[in-house]
Amino acid sequence: MMLYIRMFFVMIVSLYTSRITLKYLGVQDFGIYNVVAGVVTMMNLFNSAMSVSTTRYLTFELGKEDYVRLKHVFSTCFSIYVLLSIVFFVLAETIGLWFVNFKLVIPPDRMVAANWIYQFSIISCINTIMANPYNAVLVAHEKMSVYAYISVIEVMLKLVIVYVLVIAPFDKLIIYGGLYMLTALCMRTIYRYYCIRHYEESKYEFYWEKSLFTQLLSYSWWNLFGAASGVAKGQGLNMLLNIFFTPAVNAARGIAYQINTNITLFFTNFYNAVRPQITKYYAQDKLDEMFNLVFRSSKFSFYLIFLPSLPIIIETPTIISLWLGQLPDYVVPFTRLIVLISAIDSMATPLMTSCHATGNIKLYQFTVGMLVIFNLPISYIALKYCGGSPIIVFVISLFISITALFARIAIVKRLIPTFPVLRYVFEVIIKSCVVIFVAAFIPLALHIMMSQSLLFCLTNIIICVLSTILSIYLIGLKDRERKAIVVFMKNKLHRI
Repeated sequence: MMLYIRMFFVMIVSLYTSRITLKYLGVQDFGIYNVVAGVVTMMNLFNSAMSVSTTRYLTFELGKEDYVRLKHVFSTCFSIYVLLSIVFFVLAETIGLWFVNFKLVIPPDRMVAANWIYQFSIISCINTIMANPYNAVLVAHEKMSVYAYISVIEVMLKLVIVYVLVIAPFDKLIIYGGLYMLTALCMRTIYRYYCIRHYEESKYEFYWEKSLFTQLLSYSWWNLFGAASGVAKGQGLNMLLNIFFTPAVNAARGIAYQINTNITLFFTNFYNAVRPQITKYYAQDKLDEMFNLVFRSSKFSFYLIFLPSLPIIIETPTIISLWLGQLPDYVVPFTRLIVLISAIDSMATPLMTSCHATGNIKLYQFTVGMLVIFNLPISYIALKYCGGSPIIVFVISLFISITALFARIAIVKRLIPTFPVLRYVFEVIIKSCVVIFVAAFIPLALHIMMSQSLLFCLTNIIICVLSTILSIYLIGLKDRERKAIVVFMKNKLHRI
């Protein structure tokens, strides 16, 4: 509940700041910021891989209630992050710097600003790397309310950034990048301070155990492959769009991803609260409880992201025009496809956590990673030799996401033989498809038949929301789940 209160606050501020940022930076500079910062994200592969490893091992030891081992895991992870920061800095200031200056399509008069943004992004990234062990501690302890409280400070600082951007007499792109860097530094410092003060294991003490060090690196190595596939799908495609088109297309993609980020908050808030429990159930050998939680979290994750997605997919042009005051090229199809991809991926995420909980992730990362990496070469072929529109990139991603979902199911069955595949297909996938069809039928028909106006758009959004809620409640939930919701609402109303 705290995460959802945080979400609505963050979402409102984010939508407002995005509109002002695009207005004062302009489409070109907004696109430059997205593509240059994306280079740093591309290079930050091992950090993403190590972050998953840290969270998994800390959560596993908490589930076993082995607090001595928990401290050893944290200290070992922190040492690895120090080495990782050094390696990242060297790569970023050599290969990355060369790529930004000689390979990206950036107007010559904006190269100085682009290099400033790049350096700010490097500093922010190193700070994020060093803060990851503390974030993992918070997730393992399920202290989700901490994120909610600290996010109030973060969104207020983002409002300050927008205000400074409006009145700044200097290069607005450089100021924007610098202030975002300072905001990131401030937030990470607060998280570190909280963990050190409240959790004994987060007080670093040098500890060396070769077997643990090797185990963490081995686990991270396979996560690295998965992280690389994610970068190929995300920032890799962003670079590809920049090479074949202009920064304006990157700006359209950036806008679509900002919308998608706000939508996925409906899913990530719920999933962040559920993820540690899946790992803890496995650590305690409670497989039936784990399977039930995977089923419910897969289903509810999809419902939570589908609820805001349906009106946005159907009424995209009007919503974006109202939000930004303009409608850049390609934003509408980009947004619809990216949101649809995220909805499918949200359903698959608990399956990924199940695989990670086992500690045996080679098969999962190799199989799913290879599928996701295919986004890049297939998209390149489509753009290079078929003269494809930038839209084709996300159509390819959509089909690969569907394929990867079924691959994940097969892999979970291989790693955990008692996993009930047919039950998952029926209770999660088939039920979700029926919910989609029933919920979308009336609002989509109205969108096609009625003339478009602001009043109709608002009316159809309300119809979308009501239709989705009813479809989920009547079709997507089991009897005991419906009863649990009724009891929960009655208790809340009684307290009020």
